[in-house]
Amino acid sequence: MRICFVSRRYWPAVSGMSTYAENLLRALVAAGHEVTLVSQYRGDRQGRAVYGGGPPPPERVPEGVELVALESLGEQAVGDGLPADFEADVSALRDAVTALHARAPLDVLHAQYGYPPGLAVLEASELLGVPAVVSIQGGDGHWVGTCCTTHRTAIRRVLRETPALLIGSPSFRAEVAARHRVPAERFTVVPGATDTDLFHPAPGRDIGDLADPPTLLYHGRIDVRKGVLDLLETVRLLRADGRRLRLLVSGTGPDLDQVTRRALRPDLAGTVEVLGPTGYHDAPAVYRRGDVFVSPTWAEGFSNTVLEAMASGLTVVSTDVVGVVDCVRDGVNGLLAPPRDPRALAAAVGRVLDDTALRRRLTRTALHQVRTQWSWPVAAARIGAVYERVRAARPTRSTQVTGGKAVTSDAPAVDPSCRFRRAPHLL
Repeated sequence: MRICFVSRRYWPAVSGMSTYAENLLRALVAAGHEVTLVSQYRGDRQGRAVYGGGPPPPERVPEGVELVALESLGEQAVGDGLPADFEADVSALRDAVTALHARAPLDVLHAQYGYPPGLAVLEASELLGVPAVVSIQGGDGHWVGTCCTTHRTAIRRVLRETPALLIGSPSFRAEVAARHRVPAERFTVVPGATDTDLFHPAPGRDIGDLADPPTLLYHGRIDVRKGVLDLLETVRLLRADGRRLRLLVSGTGPDLDQVTRRALRPDLAGTVEVLGPTGYHDAPAVYRRGDVFVSPTWAEGFSNTVLEAMASGLTVVSTDVVGVVDCVRDGVNGLLAPPRDPRALAAAVGRVLDDTALRRRLTRTALHQVRTQWSWPVAAARIGAVYERVRAARPTRSTQVTGGKAVTSDAPAVDPSCRFRRAPHLL
């Protein structure tokens, strides 16, 4: 099949989307598909600072994948003091896909993220008669549509009209279906996955061993919604109880500066090391520096970093939230604490540090499960089956065509008060 994969982010943007996209693209090529990646990117100073952004480097695109990079000019309007023009980015993505189809017909369009890429792919699908697949990511369910009527209308159109919707977990499917009044049956659950060849336990180290002092690790997006500041408070509480430990914080995001400043205060000084941005292929070495992986997130679609930590042989402590409960079973392959509760998180971390038998049992179970249930060959096979299923599908929406571009007559008026038009990187 000729597949056009449209993503909102790709490397060098440090994001779970980038990780997912790279692994899926590699798997699709290995399965014999012809694949084109159309990726948005932030090229402005603000975008680069938040994401580590810029055009996708060709060397990070899997061999055999054609790259089309599109600068998010509409989103970057915030740099000029204007509200983000997401509609312009939707149009640019849609037109790029239609141009690719004109050059060589496409068989399937696949968008990663429901908005803006999902809406762009849906419009291209309706215009071209090519079936569309949209992967619903965490932000689609947790944030998009909670902000304004414009985005609520857009994401609900994607959810109701796209031929096939992929989502990472049953709990996330239930949340999105309820919030946007869409039947849960519209979604196909394809759990997240990780590269178990790249991420593996450190050679020569017994599963569940602790360094002296024990090292906690956070790796991922540095965003208050990921619970990073909660984790710093957790470490402060553990230190106040007399525990010797270290915390490594790896990643980048909108709250990196705030986390760095907090880590330097006297009650944490010398305990927390902020590593900053970490490239995907450098991440395995970072995981091997840790003993216990702590993900205090407020919500997920499905957590790639949790899977990477499991595959790396770390004990996992996370939160009892959507998108985590589908891969972390409390007391089975990790421990869960209530979200936004540093004291409860401290108790869970203390428990795994103190109980060697528990720590080793949780970690061994997690390692076995990630290798058998959440590896990329398993996920890619499921996604390939969805592609086969939708090939015969055709868009049902009537779209007018003017000058080769799709024009929809019922687009909602733009609401400039939407909070994400002032801070589009948070969408």
